[in-house]
Amino acid sequence: MSTDPNAPGTVVDRLLPRRLCTPTPASAFAPANIALSKYWGKRDTQLNLPLNASLSVSLGSWGSTTHVASSPSGRDEVEFNGDAIDLKDPSAQRILHHCNLFRRTQNIPLRIVTSNSIPTAAGLASSASGFAALTLALIRAFRLELPCESASMIARLGSGSATRSLWHGFVRWDHGTRADGTDCHGNQMAVNWPEFRIAVIPVDTRPKTQSSRDGMNHTVRSSPLFAAWPALASVDCKQIEEAVRDRNLTALGTLAEANALAMHATMIAARPALTYLTSETWKVLETLRHARHRDLSAYATMDAGPNVKLIFERDSENDVKSLFPDAKVIAPFEDQPKI
Repeated sequence: MSTDPNAPGTVVDRLLPRRLCTPTPASAFAPANIALSKYWGKRDTQLNLPLNASLSVSLGSWGSTTHVASSPSGRDEVEFNGDAIDLKDPSAQRILHHCNLFRRTQNIPLRIVTSNSIPTAAGLASSASGFAALTLALIRAFRLELPCESASMIARLGSGSATRSLWHGFVRWDHGTRADGTDCHGNQMAVNWPEFRIAVIPVDTRPKTQSSRDGMNHTVRSSPLFAAWPALASVDCKQIEEAVRDRNLTALGTLAEANALAMHATMIAARPALTYLTSETWKVLETLRHARHRDLSAYATMDAGPNVKLIFERDSENDVKSLFPDAKVIAPFEDQPKI
C-alpha cells in the first residue's frame, strides 16, 4: 500500500474493513449520463478531481450491468458483452485495477461480467456507467456498508464522470476542496421532470483519434483560453442548477449549449488545435438553430466527441424526430431500471 495519504488505494483503504469477506454473487446496473454543465481539467489527475463542479442527467435504461462473483477458475476473469477479454487488454487492466482498490493485498480471484444496453451506433462512451456499475457490484459482493457518497467517490477513481452515474435523474458533482477528494462526489438532485427528453444524434460513431483524457491534458497545457474556463464553468454550473430546479427548459438549454461550446472553444484554441467536432456536427447545430427560429424548443450539448445530444420536452418530440430521423430519444424520468 502506498505511503502517500492521498493515493487512491490509501483513500479507499480508509473506507473499507481490514479484510474483506468471501464475495457472494452480486449485480448492479448504472445509467450512463451526459453533462449539461461540463468539467474539463483536473486539479488532481491521480484522484480524478475536477477543477470545477458539473451537473448531468442520466440516460434512463441506457447503461451498464455488471455481475461480480468468485472466479471458479481460481484466477481473474473479465467478460464484456458476451466476450472474454484478455487480462492484458487495457480495458481489462483498468477493471482489475479498480477491483484491486477493494482487494488490496488479499488474493480473491473474481469473475467480472459486464454488458451494455447503450446502442453501439449511439457513439456514447460507457466508462461512466461501467465503473459505476462495477463499484456498486463490488460493494454488494463484499457486503460493505458504504454511503452513496463514498460509493460515488470510489467510482470516480475508475472514471471521473462515473461519480455521476450512481443515480437516475439530475446529479451534481461537487469538485470539493480536500486534497484526498473525500468531498468530491455526486449528489442526486430532488427534481422530477417527467416531460424531459434527450435525443442522441449519432454523427460519427467510430473510435476517437484522441481520448478525452489526453485531449483534456493537452487543452490544460496549451490552450491560452483555458485559464478562464474554471471560473466560467463554475458560474454556468450554478445557473444551470437553478434552471433545473425551476424546470426552466429555455434557461437550461441556452446555458447548457453555451457551456458546451465554450468548452470546445478552449480545445480549438489549444496549440496545436484540438477539435472533436466535425463538419457533420456543425450541420446538426445549424439545422437546430434554424429550427429554433421556427419556434422549436430544443438545445444541444456535445461532450469530447462529434455526436450531438439534444434536450427538449415531450411536446417537441415529434418535431425533433422529424428533423433528425436518426435521433434516439430517451425519457430519463420514465424509464428508470433499478440501480
